[in-house]
Amino acid sequence: MSWLEQYRQKRTDAAAAVAAIASGQRVYLGAGCAVPHALVAALVARAGELRDVEILHILTAGEASYAQPGMQESFRCTAMFVGPNVREAVNSGRAGYIPVHLHEVPDLLRGSHRPDVALVQVSAPDEHGFCSFGIEVGITKPAALAAGRIVAEVNRQMPRTLGDSFIHVSKLELCVEVDRPLDVFATIPMDAVQESIGSHVAGLVEDGDCLQMGIGGLSAAVLHCLRGKRDLGVHSEMFSDGLLDLIDAGIVTGERKTFHPGKVVAGFVLGSRRLYDHVHDNALIELHPTDYVNNPFNIARNDRMVAINSALQVDLTGQVCADSRGTQIYSGFGGQVDFMRGAAMSRGGKPVTALPATARGGTVSRIVPVLSEGAGVVTTRADVHHVVTEHGTAYLHGRDLAERARALISIAAPEFREGLERSARECGIFARIFPA
Repeated sequence: MSWLEQYRQKRTDAAAAVAAIASGQRVYLGAGCAVPHALVAALVARAGELRDVEILHILTAGEASYAQPGMQESFRCTAMFVGPNVREAVNSGRAGYIPVHLHEVPDLLRGSHRPDVALVQVSAPDEHGFCSFGIEVGITKPAALAAGRIVAEVNRQMPRTLGDSFIHVSKLELCVEVDRPLDVFATIPMDAVQESIGSHVAGLVEDGDCLQMGIGGLSAAVLHCLRGKRDLGVHSEMFSDGLLDLIDAGIVTGERKTFHPGKVVAGFVLGSRRLYDHVHDNALIELHPTDYVNNPFNIARNDRMVAINSALQVDLTGQVCADSRGTQIYSGFGGQVDFMRGAAMSRGGKPVTALPATARGGTVSRIVPVLSEGAGVVTTRADVHHVVTEHGTAYLHGRDLAERARALISIAAPEFREGLERSARECGIFARIFPA
């Protein structure tokens, strides 16, 4: 039987596609802006007849109706990265959060957290019967291949991305054809603080460096400030809109990369429809599973790897909190530590932690004597090298605790420095630099 005949036999509607999902099963949900919304809606419509179905996912776009109040008996949501749509559910106890480094997630999915069913979104098949996972390859391809069954939304508007991003229709159990625009992730307009931070970070980037960026306005500001650089490369878990202008301007070429030279390597794409159009069938861009992209040893194969990640708080010893506000979970580990460690191992690499010096309209300092009660350490003090705020850059690697405190206070907001020095003076380990 030809692949086309197989495909035609597998086509069905969303309700029929999820009809076999049973109580007690684990269901992986396609991530990022590739959530298969028709399949999710059909599954949630069965809430009255289902009990204890685990919905396992990382960051997802759109409304997480399965995590809303009243759904907890039917659906048990487990997030490996907490986005805005499940944050309240996690912090109220209706949903779970697994702290995990992103490169380790595929191993969880192949082992202790193997899904019974993967609900995914893919592109239309090509002339050989291969569908692309499109804008979300990193976690979704490993999850699909590990799952007992794969149910796919086949979206005519999903771009065909290249790299290790394909699956043959013979591996799909059921297919639901849709033709709808993908979710988008709006870039927050850059403010003056972010622009200042971006400028300081850009000062650490040299021609020919290879970059990794995270999510949000701060990363967009850094990319904006890189104009004027030459022959930059990209090896990053995420490909975002900020890179488009750098590619168009010939700033990102990848020509000096030592691992996948001439290619932009990423795990997923998150941004605008312009971005999705750009990545379609684009040989410059390769998407790969996250256990490949985020493997610290693969990251380190890029000479002069510059990893740029954000933080919620940094204490005076250099400990970085990035996933929680006190006891309240805010996001997740993601790939921060993967890239910080990979960049540290890279020849000439630079791990960079960037954050505004204050929060809550300037009323609290993000450089703190100790992390807030209950706050989790994502990046340890031993992994931190450069810390950047709008007030400058502190270099911590190889420095003792007292030297770290002095450097971090120097990039705190001026109105908080005296209080930070007083707190440091009260702590004996800082006595050499802050005498009584």
